[in-house]
Amino acid sequence: MTRLLALILLVTSLIAADQPKLVLALKPDKNPEVMTAERGELSRLLGAATGRPVEVIVPTSAAVIATGLANGTIDAAHVASTDFAKEALNPAAPSAARIALAVQVKGQTSYRSIWLTRAGKPYSGIAQLAGKPVAFASRTSTSGCIIPLFDLQQRGLLAAGGSPADFFGVGNVFYGTGYVSAVERVLDGSAEAAAVSDYVYEGDKHLTAEQKSRLMVIATQGPVPTHVLAVRRALPAAEADALVAALSGLEANLRDRVFGGPLVVVDEQAHMAPIRAALAAVKAMKL
Repeated sequence: MTRLLALILLVTSLIAADQPKLVLALKPDKNPEVMTAERGELSRLLGAATGRPVEVIVPTSAAVIATGLANGTIDAAHVASTDFAKEALNPAAPSAARIALAVQVKGQTSYRSIWLTRAGKPYSGIAQLAGKPVAFASRTSTSGCIIPLFDLQQRGLLAAGGSPADFFGVGNVFYGTGYVSAVERVLDGSAEAAAVSDYVYEGDKHLTAEQKSRLMVIATQGPVPTHVLAVRRALPAAEADALVAALSGLEANLRDRVFGGPLVVVDEQAHMAPIRAALAAVKAMKL
């Protein structure tokens, strides 16, 4: 019986080895050494679940991932909803992928963008920041720039095609290299408020307890759609279904380390609607 089982496993592995590999791309947003270890573990588990060799790669940018999905060198990818939406907004290059799954965080497939200021400041809303120095996480950050600017437009505080400086003042707008760089401007007094994701303030990954004790939230905006698992449209349905099923059934510890939470089925149009509206409104602005 043992020999028979060993023979079956050997035959199965040989058949899998003869199959063309599936390529899964991960967004490069964590420590490279940590991602290397996760890639190996993920590759082995997905290969066993699909019966196909699975290569997990970490491209240098979202643009590389988009190109790979279009030319067939990448079969599926974990990307920010904004990155996916930007491809779909380009009429000359319609999206070559579809959303199969979205990340669920605290039971939701969206989160909020917030404005942080120093505790004790007299602000109770975004309108009070007119003419004040502020910090955005970066020019491309969804929750740290795009959604906050869209919110300002919706409130009538910024005109379409204008500049954040029209509201905050010339020389008063700082773009950081991430959430922490923006918050640090608030803590050192060079900015009155910073736009970041809610999990920056609510979680323990970005800021220390001491730093958070010196901050308070003065405004929220959103929703911000969570990251998505995009699958190449030209990938045969059986192969796509097998990969999606394997990802959906991942062991929780690895799944959460790689993707940040459970991967669940969503309606693509509904999930992407908030960020598509924000990008359409903000794309003409002068940042």
